[in-house]
Amino acid sequence: MKAFVLALTVSLFGVPAGWASDADTQAANIAVVKTQIDIMNRGDWKTALDYYSDSSRNFGRPVGRAVMARIFEDIYTTFPDWHVDIKDIAASGDSVIVREVTSGTHKGVGKIPVNGGMLVGVAPTLKHFAIDTIHWFTVKQGKIVDHYATRDDLAMMEQLGLSPEPAPFDWGKFAADANTH
Repeated sequence: MKAFVLALTVSLFGVPAGWASDADTQAANIAVVKTQIDIMNRGDWKTALDYYSDSSRNFGRPVGRAVMARIFEDIYTTFPDWHVDIKDIAASGDSVIVREVTSGTHKGVGKIPVNGGMLVGVAPTLKHFAIDTIHWFTVKQGKIVDHYATRDDLAMMEQLGLSPEPAPFDWGKFAADANTH
């Protein structure tokens, strides 16, 4: 019944004030994040910095563009072919959440503790990885002002040959066995 009343109200009186602007803001924020990722995928991390505010935060810590530049430089030194494949993207208010597959080939030595800090000083393995990642951006006035991420760093280390791979596990058999008990 509520949905009918809402639909009738919108059809008779138009979209309530603020609704269209919220949708427009969310679409614009998604465009900022997608564009920044597209530029990063071309390896142009210096231009991608333009999408961050001068006072941006990373994991809630004030870093600004200067620190983001050092982070991006270290990522691209360690993984020159760093790439992000967006699987899902959603926005709510100022937040943009991206589910992606992040990949790269370990061809350099990390110098700062990005990627869980596990690659600082580690010689290149020349191996490729592809892992699931979630990024949460806050966008205000067309700039990224805050960023959080969670990655499957253990899977990355396994794929790079820097951590033992877990024993194989047959999830299909496990599920079948669970359904028979």
